[in-house]
Amino acid sequence: MVIAAIARDLLPAAASLPNDKQRLFILCLLGMLVDLVVLGLYDQYSSHVYVSSFTVMLAAAAVLQILLKLTIIAEHRVLARFKGKTGAGWTTLKYFCAWLILFGSKFVILEALALIFGEEVRFEGMFHGLLWVIGVAMTMVLVEELIVRFFRRLA
Repeated sequence: MVIAAIARDLLPAAASLPNDKQRLFILCLLGMLVDLVVLGLYDQYSSHVYVSSFTVMLAAAAVLQILLKLTIIAEHRVLARFKGKTGAGWTTLKYFCAWLILFGSKFVILEALALIFGEEVRFEGMFHGLLWVIGVAMTMVLVEELIVRFFRRLA
């Protein structure tokens, strides 16, 4: 009750519920800010991730957000084709396709970052930094999911 009263006092009197476009904007903005923080922390605390400046990091976070969302959209569209298909063969193929999209997208992300930012954004280490790209991307997705789950519990 106390939290609801505080929240009510902080909101403007004319606050309205957001529509779908506004919710999508908030989701993408939050995702980009999460990506910015995660990329910044990896840059600061790892010798395998390098970003030349905050401005480049902000742009890279936007690119990463777009590419990660496109990956999720692609995965959902491909997996929708398996809806209603039963059996071990279909299940195996479904999971293989999901893995292929999620794993293969990291090569696309790595190449896109290299093309767009050149030496200003680098992932170094085994497999030309691929393992660090995967680690950064997994951290971004995990943190976004934790924030969304926390947000839903507030309701």
